[in-house]
Amino acid sequence: MAQSATTPIPSATSTAISVQQLTKTYGGRAVVQDLSFEVRTGDVFALLGPNGAGKTTTIEILEGFLAPTAGTVQVLGANPRSGGRAWRSRIGLVLQNTSLDAQLTVAEALMMFGALYPKPRRVAEVLDLIDLAPDARTRIGALSGGQRRRVDLGLAIIGQSHGGCLVRARSWPARSVTS
Repeated sequence: MAQSATTPIPSATSTAISVQQLTKTYGGRAVVQDLSFEVRTGDVFALLGPNGAGKTTTIEILEGFLAPTAGTVQVLGANPRSGGRAWRSRIGLVLQNTSLDAQLTVAEALMMFGALYPKPRRVAEVLDLIDLAPDARTRIGALSGGQRRRVDLGLAIIGQSHGGCLVRARSWPARSVTS
């Protein structure tokens, strides 16, 4: 049974994501078929596969943007399709492509996204976590590709998210991102 979005933050030993026998079909063609996995709170998890394997579809179901054809999905104790604003404020997303205004500074982008959340992290804290404090006043357009991906991660965690973030590549020291 789905819990409400006001469910307490999961403990370090609880399940953050549960996917059981997930199937998604389009026009009779299964793009995800009978997928099951669990991600515990605090785990690092990557969803890998070739083009067309259903990775994006699975992520969109976990975000609540798509409904599964069959199976069950729980993220932070809730069904993503019925997760409201409070539930959404508890998850962090790193988009495949982010189109940030190249003229914004790193700090301005973090402040802008932080304003979307009820209790955002401090910008200085996020800058430290993503190892971009020295670049706080640097314009997005002047950053390297790797630095831009770190900004994307910062945008995912600025809202005090209690979910996880998928990082495809990392070239900076690993840091614990906890609430």
